[in-house]
Amino acid sequence: MALPTSTATISQTTPESQTELSALLGVSFANISLDFALTQLCDALEKQAGTNLFFVNSHCLNVSYEDLAYRQALARAPLLFPDGSGVAMGCSMNGEILRHNLNGTDLFPHLCKLAADKGKRVFLLGAKPGTPERVAEWATTSFPALQIAGTQHGYFSPDEEAGVIDAINASGADILLVAMGVPTQELWLDRVQPQLATKLNVAVGGLFDFYAGNVSRAPLWLRQRGLEWTWRLLQEPRRMWRRYIIGNPRFALRLRHEARTKAFIEALPGELANHTRRARLAWRARMQRFRHRFGLASLDSSKRATDITLGLAALVALAPVFLLVALAIKLDNPGPVFFCQTRAGRRGHPFQMWKFRSMVVNAEALRADLEGLNEMGDGVTFKIKADPRITRVGRFIRKYSIDELPQFFNVLGGSMSIVGPRPGLYSELTKYDLKQRLRLDLKPGLTSEWVVAGRNDLSFSQQAALDVLYRNQRTFWGDLKLMIKTVPALLSGQGAS
Repeated sequence: MALPTSTATISQTTPESQTELSALLGVSFANISLDFALTQLCDALEKQAGTNLFFVNSHCLNVSYEDLAYRQALARAPLLFPDGSGVAMGCSMNGEILRHNLNGTDLFPHLCKLAADKGKRVFLLGAKPGTPERVAEWATTSFPALQIAGTQHGYFSPDEEAGVIDAINASGADILLVAMGVPTQELWLDRVQPQLATKLNVAVGGLFDFYAGNVSRAPLWLRQRGLEWTWRLLQEPRRMWRRYIIGNPRFALRLRHEARTKAFIEALPGELANHTRRARLAWRARMQRFRHRFGLASLDSSKRATDITLGLAALVALAPVFLLVALAIKLDNPGPVFFCQTRAGRRGHPFQMWKFRSMVVNAEALRADLEGLNEMGDGVTFKIKADPRITRVGRFIRKYSIDELPQFFNVLGGSMSIVGPRPGLYSELTKYDLKQRLRLDLKPGLTSEWVVAGRNDLSFSQQAALDVLYRNQRTFWGDLKLMIKTVPALLSGQGAS
């Protein structure tokens, strides 16, 4: 009899000594000629252990993309053959040529002839009752020497499974064809194969329906153009619409994504594309992160030591100034000498910041009445050059930042540092954008980049930008330089209010 004509374009065949593999969507399959495929089937029939043969088409690859158990079953199959125009298209996108479309329907007559010639017995399992018997009738009519060991429909219960396996083994079958649909047939064979005495187990999908006459195949000219799926869709629209209308575009998009990913990887520099070099670069990156973190930890430790040393020295040296300022505040305006206010510290944690009082006692209560006079247009800070709440002594000590000197006590207590972003009010924190919040990563300080760069002449966004720059580039020597530059900046009084 005439065997069905293959529907795939076959490349020029060359002698094959080993299986050439191609891969799509993480699944590797044999990209081989029909002759070499038949040779592999012959070899499988001569082995002691059983061999599973599965087929993959675009629908199978879609299922394996989402079903891990099925993908693992495909990976464990010794033989995996390509099926359909979708696989051919995927190979083409990878710059390869599919040597032959080894679909089960076209391969079945070849397998029947092979079994007949070698005297091997075939068992048909799957599909609806009566269908395996009609397939057996077609096979024995087409190949009179073929021995059908037995048939069994696929609608058996889990309790009946052991009996079905026993019947297959007792039949003396060498070849088992299983038609249960994807992925049920592959998962079943992957699980029960150690219990089977057969040599070759083939998952054949809808093959039985074709050869039993339940479903007609597409005309040859349609198959040769890779459009057999349209015929299947027209015949069984309710069952096949999801597989083809949704599945085909999804498969094409996945192939496109995979091709782009491969192209991206191939375009990477050799240092990244090579596994050993990638590992070396990763190790170097980890070491750099360690050095960076160790450097920051060392900087924080040395910074704390500096804060304690200089803070103590400053409080001792400035003790006479503290007494004079305290006396002047008392004589100028009745009330406490010091002013305590809750500010946002590192990571936004609250702390009590100390200052010499430079305003009237009820200054905080009067602020609401003065909001309309705010001269800062940044929407965050509040400043008025001629603030009526400031006392005469307060105006002097604010001009030269003398009012900030009690913050050396905060430095000794650890809530502040000598160098760092100036501590903000909680009412201002809610107005920070994401980048400005980075200034909260550090302990607040007595002086900062923007204190020596213009103080209140700068907008809050400019102040915050300088604080973030300091956060990213801080060093011990940079802190020392800022301390030295702070002295003339404070003595000049520029930008103070």
